[in-house]
Amino acid sequence: MNEAVLLEIQNGVGVLMLNRPEKFNCLSSEVVAAFNKHLDVCATNRDVRALVIAANGKNFCTGADLDEVLGARAERKKLELFIGSGHKLLRRFEALDLPVIAAVQGLALAGGMELMMAADVAFADPTAKIACQHARYGLVPGWGGTQRLPRRIGLNRALELMVSGRWLEATEAKDWGLINQISEVGKVRDAAIAFAADLANKSRSGLAAMKRLARQGMDKTLDAGLTLEEQDVIDALLGADVDEGLAAFQQRRAPNFP
Repeated sequence: MNEAVLLEIQNGVGVLMLNRPEKFNCLSSEVVAAFNKHLDVCATNRDVRALVIAANGKNFCTGADLDEVLGARAERKKLELFIGSGHKLLRRFEALDLPVIAAVQGLALAGGMELMMAADVAFADPTAKIACQHARYGLVPGWGGTQRLPRRIGLNRALELMVSGRWLEATEAKDWGLINQISEVGKVRDAAIAFAADLANKSRSGLAAMKRLARQGMDKTLDAGLTLEEQDVIDALLGADVDEGLAAFQQRRAPNFP
C-alpha cells in the first residue's frame, strides 16, 4: 500500500509529497495522520530548515475525501473529529518554526486551497487553477477557508470567491496575493525547492522569529505587535546566530549558521 504522504530530506529541505494522485490527492484522515507523522520528524531534525508541500500527479489537491465525508455524516462525532483534525494540522503548519512553501500544480480546490493558504509562501504552475467551490454543492469551507481567505486577499474578494465558486487562474491568484510566484510550466516543484534551499542557508532561529512575529501580530493591534517585536528582537540580538552573522559580514564571507 502506498503511503499517503511521502517525506524526502535533502540539502536542508524537507519535501512533503501528497501521494494519492489516483484520488486527486484529496485529504483524508490517513493523509492528516501521515502529515503529522512527518512533521514530528521535521520539527526535531536540525537538518531540516525549510519545508515544501508538493504533490505527485497532475493536481495539487482537490479537497476533502468525499467518501470519508459522506461516511462521517452518519455520526456528528465523526465529523467533529475529521474537521478538528484538519484545523489542527493546518494550524501546526502555521505554528511550525520552519518556513513552509507550497508548490501548486493543476487543481487546488476547497481543502486544497485551504492547505495552500496554511503555507507561508505559495508557488504555482502557470496552468494551476485555484477555487473554493464549496458554494456549488451547498458546502461551507471547513478547514479555515472562511477565516484565512479574507485575511489573505481582503473581505470583498474572499466573499466573491467563496459565494461564486469560480476559478482563479494562476495570474489572477498572484495579482490578488493568494500566491507569491508563478514558475515555468512543469517546474513549480523545482522552483519551490530552490527557494526553500536558499532559506536553508539562513538562520533557522531568525526565520522562525520572523514567522512567529508576523503571524502572531496579525491577531494583535499594531501597538501590541510592536511591543512583541521589541521584546523578541532583543533576545535575537543576543543570540549565537547574530554572532555568526555579524562576524561573516565583517569578514566578507558567507555565514555558516548552526
